[in-house]
Amino acid sequence: MSVLMVTGTSTDVGKTVVTAALAATAQAAGRSVAVCKPAQTGVAPGEPGDLAEVTRLSGVTAVRELARYPEPLAPDTAARRSGMPLLHCADVVAAVRALDAGHDLVLVEGAGGLLVRMGEAGFTLVDVARALDAPVVVVAAAGLGTLNHTELTIRAITGAGLSCAGTIIGSWPDHPGLAERCNLVDLPVVTGSGVVGSVPAGSGSLDAETFSAAAPGWFDSGWRTSVLTGDWLTGH
Repeated sequence: MSVLMVTGTSTDVGKTVVTAALAATAQAAGRSVAVCKPAQTGVAPGEPGDLAEVTRLSGVTAVRELARYPEPLAPDTAARRSGMPLLHCADVVAAVRALDAGHDLVLVEGAGGLLVRMGEAGFTLVDVARALDAPVVVVAAAGLGTLNHTELTIRAITGAGLSCAGTIIGSWPDHPGLAERCNLVDLPVVTGSGVVGSVPAGSGSLDAETFSAAAPGWFDSGWRTSVLTGDWLTGH
């Protein structure tokens, strides 16, 4: 049993599609997968959220959402504004552990960036990862600004005593410009963490069969074998 946290350098960098791709890749290798989204914001009750997209793309049905708030804000802010209960770190940890007991891999998708406050006492994904002793994979943008954002995120991960499992570019353009091409070279240098995959732009619009078939090819084969389908997560 193993847990992998999925965070982003900011919002809208492709966390959900990357989470679906990781899930599809692990499933293709014969692993049972569950996905937890502790807090969903900006989605009304009854509307499909990020977990519905993960299910649509990857076919994973073991999903868990703990809190949902209607305004597209940080979860703690959205909770206070709506008058709804704040999420508690202990509840998130318990939910992930329950999923972990019955699945080979549990992916936990955060909200926004790594240090976004998720609920009571301002806990963040760092606190959840610490409690679970889980490594963190970073989803980064491809263009200008990503070097700074990615390095800051990885410094926050390692500074908290956590392990960074690698960086994934959440949306790689069909026709990368100068900044994107240079960033692909510079990201491993400035972060000390290798770029272990990149998801082509527009992949979220693919049908489930095409998406699941293509997803394993978006990740470095060695990383894919050791992290998603091997023993790295349980022995990091």
